Amino acid sequence: MMIKTLLAGAVLLSTTATSAFAATDITWWHAMGGELGDKVNEIAKNFNDSQDQYHVTPVYKGTYPETMTAAIAAFRAGKQPDIVQVYEVGTATMMAAEGAIKPVYKLMQDSGVDFDPSDYLQAVTGYYTDTDGHMLSLPFNSSTPILYYNKDEFDKAGIDGAPKTWQDVADDSKKVMENSDASCGFTTGWQSWVQLETFSAWHNVPFGTKQNGFGGLDTKFVFNGDLQKRHISDMAKWAKSGVFKYGGRQGDARPLFYSGECSMYMGSSASRASILANTKAKVGFAELPYYDDVKGAPQNTIIGGASLWVLSGKSDEEYKGVATFFKYLSSPEVQADWHQFTGYLPITTAAYELSKKQGYYEKNPGAEVAIQQMTKNPPTENSKGIRFGNFAQTRDIINGELEQVWSGNKSAEAALDDAVDKGNTILRKFEKAHQ
Repeated sequence: MMIKTLLAGAVLLSTTATSAFAATDITWWHAMGGELGDKVNEIAKNFNDSQDQYHVTPVYKGTYPETMTAAIAAFRAGKQPDIVQVYEVGTATMMAAEGAIKPVYKLMQDSGVDFDPSDYLQAVTGYYTDTDGHMLSLPFNSSTPILYYNKDEFDKAGIDGAPKTWQDVADDSKKVMENSDASCGFTTGWQSWVQLETFSAWHNVPFGTKQNGFGGLDTKFVFNGDLQKRHISDMAKWAKSGVFKYGGRQGDARPLFYSGECSMYMGSSASRASILANTKAKVGFAELPYYDDVKGAPQNTIIGGASLWVLSGKSDEEYKGVATFFKYLSSPEVQADWHQFTGYLPITTAAYELSKKQGYYEKNPGAEVAIQQMTKNPPTENSKGIRFGNFAQTRDIINGELEQVWSGNKSAEAALDDAVDKGNTILRKFEKAHQ
């Protein structure tokens, strides 16, 4: 009997000791597949190995929309993760989900973890802060559109360097088409993000009212302004002449550049690795073109990508773990490695400076273009970013209207006017649902 009692006590002590020293589990839902997903797993493993109080478990949940939808459903069921990765167009939706999120600035304050928002690049963090400058989510994978060009085809056409203005793009396209194997001048990925959202910021004109949505829910789209109509009208003419070739709504146009069919591609800076891996020709990297008769252009570009949101309903210990992980994730070494491996922007000044010190930009010409473009000027109300409810739906509308323009079925003016009207209807529905 005594032996049984002693054994039972030993088991109890063992169990108590194990639970006392068990690491607090932090669940991180993300949308990074393939090599990016492997890198996310590596970051989590390295954090877990660096200490024994917390254990981050990354879980791939599919595409950005799928991940966000899964997180919302899980929250309603009371089974939400600690952290969820949400793409930038979901920012307004997350902000409007009162009671569902724990803002990052409050997380860090409550957890007592050192946190200085000024350490982060203003052009990146501005997208994820409220009107009082408080950081709501942690930037993670941020990118911005840049221009890629085929140096071999440019050399054949006798062109020295990348185009700077849209007139240069048109002129260089014609030269390349006449003097090389290219059958089109340029193509673009993510047409709404690149050719309207970023285009507007780059030229310092509004995409919507109330600071592009940063000033409140009662905002309206105004991307049917004179300059935007001029640009889409120019692109329609170039589409008709073959200077511009449409290749799809997201990154679907990249193969047109890979093959040399189009001599230029405008798309995410995070596409750098895939473009270098799939393009046999020498690739050049440059800032986006601009209209040189527009006052204030070029201003600065805006970001795409995603940030990490912390969901409510967790214990203080879990939040302390999330804050500790965020501090680790923001460290210069981790951020510089992530930036250099993926092509995404470094989110802190220290990570940028470390990449410089390591000679990354000298060894990889053009890798610094995205950062220089983002930080060209202090962000204005027109170039801080965009924040609109259910904007993914509006992007789909914009894509559909632009496709009507490229096919010659609709004028630029009519398409943009219709897109604004339909988009404003979505805004009113979102506003009504969150009053």
